[in-house]
Amino acid sequence: MTTAQTAPPPPMRLRELVFGAACAAALRAAVRLGVADALGDGPMAVEDLAGAVKAEQGPLRRLLRALSCYGVFAERPDGTFEHTDMSRLLREDDPHSLRHISLWCTEPWTWDAWPRLDEAVRTGRNVVEELYGKEFFTYLNEDAPESADVFNRAMTTSSVQSARDVANFLDLSGSSSVADIGGGQGHVVASLLEKYPSMHGALLDLPRVVDNADPRLRVGGEFGDRMRIVAGDCRVAVPIRADAYIIKNILEWDDDSTARTLRNVIEAGGPGARVVVIENLVDDTPSMRFSTAMDLLLLLNVGGAKHTTESMTRRLTDAGLAIGDVRPVNPYLHAFDCTVPG
Repeated sequence: MTTAQTAPPPPMRLRELVFGAACAAALRAAVRLGVADALGDGPMAVEDLAGAVKAEQGPLRRLLRALSCYGVFAERPDGTFEHTDMSRLLREDDPHSLRHISLWCTEPWTWDAWPRLDEAVRTGRNVVEELYGKEFFTYLNEDAPESADVFNRAMTTSSVQSARDVANFLDLSGSSSVADIGGGQGHVVASLLEKYPSMHGALLDLPRVVDNADPRLRVGGEFGDRMRIVAGDCRVAVPIRADAYIIKNILEWDDDSTARTLRNVIEAGGPGARVVVIENLVDDTPSMRFSTAMDLLLLLNVGGAKHTTESMTRRLTDAGLAIGDVRPVNPYLHAFDCTVPG
């Protein structure tokens, strides 16, 4: 029987760390095979599971055995496997599913980029443009549409899971309109329109993204008569006038892209506009291993970074915003509440 292990001595722990790619690959394989979805509420024999996911029994047992060492699935004394709290998060139907995020963090381009981390650290520049000859999101949308879809689904998952927290946190009672900039499918703005029945909303994101906007925001939807959906790139322009702007988890690009986005929002809102920037801070989070790994991935793909409180504050003030306060939305997100000076 294979079980999750206690911390090994340093030499073995280091050996485990350098084989980290094996764990990531095993998680990706389990998701792509649909193992977590096929495994029901009770224990299941490997031969039955193999039939359900159309895989060979021997290799599937080896995959499950490897993942069980990390607490993803559990092997019982009789050789059957069952779910754990972590493996359930790989299911499509779990309300807290991390299925698409697990795929996003292990997409094919990541296996090209990670071996060149030393180059990115040495130069401070992303490696994707040299690898593929174009900017990261251009590459995704033009050359890797399946990966772009995975990214959009992962961001949607994250947004859905945090939208209610953001809506509960924000007091927009003094605003009649709100714009969600780079807001994906619009789950945050939908939650805000639900909270404030007289408020009007707007959503700005790339065409491929807003084409799949939350049905509640579309014409004929629950909030359609109070909603404007705009296809565009916030780094180029923000053609939306609103009392309040929400910018959530997108200011992690290179400094120039971040500065252009903030400048465009300031120009669109004008003096007195409220700008709420919501970010996962690398210096104030209970998930440091994940956050620091994402920080390095951002260096590789867009030359960006996860922010510290100080670095985010500096970028906002350099852009010309006046920061009111900085408060936690939940354990993983912080809000910088700003205004455009008069």
